[in-house]
Amino acid sequence: MIKRFNFQVHSFISQQHPRLWRISCSEGEKLYTTTMAGSCTGSFKAADLVIQLSSSPKIKPDVVDFGTVFTDHMLTVEWNANEGWQAPLIRAFRNLSLHPACSALHYGVQLFEGLMVYRGDDNRLRLFRPILNMNRMANSAERACLPAFDQSELLECIRRLIDIDQDWVPHSDSASLYIRPTFISTEPSLGVKKPTSALLYVILCQAGSYFNTEMRVLSLWADPKYTRAWKGGTGDCKMGGNYGGTLFAQYEAASYGCQQVLWLYGEDHQITEAGTMNIFLHWINDDGDEELATPPLDGIILPGITRQSILDLTKKWDEFKVSERYLTMGQLYSALKQQRLKEMFGSGTACSICPVGSIVYQGTNLQLPYQEKHSLSSRITTELADIQHGRSPSDWTYLV
Repeated sequence: MIKRFNFQVHSFISQQHPRLWRISCSEGEKLYTTTMAGSCTGSFKAADLVIQLSSSPKIKPDVVDFGTVFTDHMLTVEWNANEGWQAPLIRAFRNLSLHPACSALHYGVQLFEGLMVYRGDDNRLRLFRPILNMNRMANSAERACLPAFDQSELLECIRRLIDIDQDWVPHSDSASLYIRPTFISTEPSLGVKKPTSALLYVILCQAGSYFNTEMRVLSLWADPKYTRAWKGGTGDCKMGGNYGGTLFAQYEAASYGCQQVLWLYGEDHQITEAGTMNIFLHWINDDGDEELATPPLDGIILPGITRQSILDLTKKWDEFKVSERYLTMGQLYSALKQQRLKEMFGSGTACSICPVGSIVYQGTNLQLPYQEKHSLSSRITTELADIQHGRSPSDWTYLV
């Protein structure tokens, strides 16, 4: 059944984000997204879900590389301007059939999300803060001019899909099942315009290690000649173009012996993201205070779910300063030189938390400090994993 709550709207969170409201409900205070005109109407309904089980289930292999082995079923929901949303359908995993002029292929009118389902020590399955993923997906859809939908209805459809393919969720702390909701324009005509048809679908895949490396820390290449996102763009949305456009720089980073790109922005070489991750610095700042800092959400930073969870968790500890503020390579270099840098790490859904061990910048290989057993990142990793696997009770988890 869909969870339903009595919501009470309190206020806008900010004038910069007028679609985000702070709302209280029986689960506590949460973020909830509405359309500009109010709550979403005309959405598909989970109650109308049609299920067609596969007649030939696959043999489940051992956990493999991230994103290469998919489960037996997928969720699809079609939309068109004349009839609106159609009934959601769970069916056997299969290829899609698209018109050659589909604007998702020609103009990148598409977006996606990423979240995990974890098998707990009690064998129950848990999603981690999925409401935040649904809200972010709705915001990305509005930016892409794709139709609105009810996030709670989509979440319930996803829950049903996971329930059907639950045997694919690994019995492991080091592996999980990755969920990839995807939303594409299926507009069958050339021309850059608002789509008249679209497809929302969800696929599941086994998720082992995201980075194909035995190293415990990442090496980054920082060069300001490439930019991941810019003010007024779509860097704060989870759209495919934000990622496909990074491949060239990624391969250049590899030629310098680095695994990922540290994306810089502006003349002062602001630190923004690392590969597909949000970035954090744990240091003693210029004022002499111990601080955990990450770049602010100013339009070029993706509002990561793990990022937000790290901020919420460490602020609750109240042991050091936690800030969202601009960070530059000059500040990082000074802190490293003066031995004020404790650690630098990236965060994301697929990778969780990844410490950074070195950065190639302006011809210099900067070696960053890292203590595997006593670092802040290892402490955060443990606490988040305990929540995700049900060892620590939390209203951040959603039982399947």
